[in-house]
Amino acid sequence: MSDMPQDRLFTPRFFVMCGFSFTVFLSALQLLPTAPFHIHDLGGSTAAAGLFLGLLTYSSAFSAPITGALADRFGRTRQLLVCSLAIAGFSVLYAVAPTVPLLLVLVPLHGIVWSGLLSASGAYIANMLPASRRAEGIGYWGLSSVIALAVAPPIGFWIYTFGWFWLCMFAMLLNLVMAGIAWRLHGTEVPTVRAPYEHDPRGWVEWRVLLLSLPLFLYSFAYGAITSFSALFADSLGIAPKSIYLTTLAIVILVTRPIFGPLGDRFGYRRVFAPCLVLITAGLVLLAIATTRSGLILSAIVFGTGFGTAYPVFAAYVTHGVHEDRRGAAFGAILAAFDTGIGTGSSSLGWLVASFGYATAFGAAAALSALALPAFFFADRTVGRAETVTSSAVAERSPS
Repeated sequence: MSDMPQDRLFTPRFFVMCGFSFTVFLSALQLLPTAPFHIHDLGGSTAAAGLFLGLLTYSSAFSAPITGALADRFGRTRQLLVCSLAIAGFSVLYAVAPTVPLLLVLVPLHGIVWSGLLSASGAYIANMLPASRRAEGIGYWGLSSVIALAVAPPIGFWIYTFGWFWLCMFAMLLNLVMAGIAWRLHGTEVPTVRAPYEHDPRGWVEWRVLLLSLPLFLYSFAYGAITSFSALFADSLGIAPKSIYLTTLAIVILVTRPIFGPLGDRFGYRRVFAPCLVLITAGLVLLAIATTRSGLILSAIVFGTGFGTAYPVFAAYVTHGVHEDRRGAAFGAILAAFDTGIGTGSSSLGWLVASFGYATAFGAAAALSALALPAFFFADRTVGRAETVTSSAVAERSPS
């Protein structure tokens, strides 16, 4: 029953982790949007600014399977602490770096540490959530980053008016707050019942999850394009405000995720994840043919409903089939697929926009995301596991 103590979701530790993640993204999403402006101030080109963000994304993606597995061995809370302190160090180095080449040397190292932070926090939250409410819990936890996305960039640009140095110092202060929170966290208990299939504890990469995460790559490709070009697309159509799509998207995720996320725990993760993939593709088709403000808003509503629900349901689906001591590696594999898609989408769709226009570019993103559904069915049939619903999750917690 949902009111049983072991089913309790909103615990003090849960809210602490939400605060930790909010601080993580509040720091990052102030720094990253302003970095291209600082690079221009240093005499760097637009290509160099794009390379800064690209190097961060790809270094995070390619290192995530290893840093996630490292969290399983090193300890999730210990890795959260070390990564928080390391990122504080990078904030200081960014503040004093005098040239663009030096910034571009630092950022791949930052990306590696960033992947370690995200994979460790994902594994930690998955292990502390009740099995029967894991999708719901991951969904609520993920809202902390969505809220940070809404408030961090304006704060960052305001602080940037006082100088890049002070922006980096404020980011460093937030990173130290993250370290303080990580210091106060304690590890989760190892479950008494093991997950349905075995993994080689000596393996670093969670290959099974990496294959299952192929659909995330296919639809996050579109998300990378949307974050990079939706405002430019609105501007080209003469639609104001230019941020109408991203603003609507954030609101839709905040509203729909608490409603639809728990359905995965109740009815089964595959049954909810598959319709989410359909909604994502439909939203992109609507974006490709949109010519008015109402068209953009409709696309954001459809896309946001699918996109906002897909991740927590998928993460819960994966973690139900992974040993507690392999969940860092699992979240690393998820992060690798997701970040690779975002980075590839934001870079390659720029060429399509320049060569063929926005409609063709978003249409290509829709075509790629349409492959996510058959890719998921293929991966699920090949390396997936039996459907897990609330009843089996309750059995999973029951003493043997």
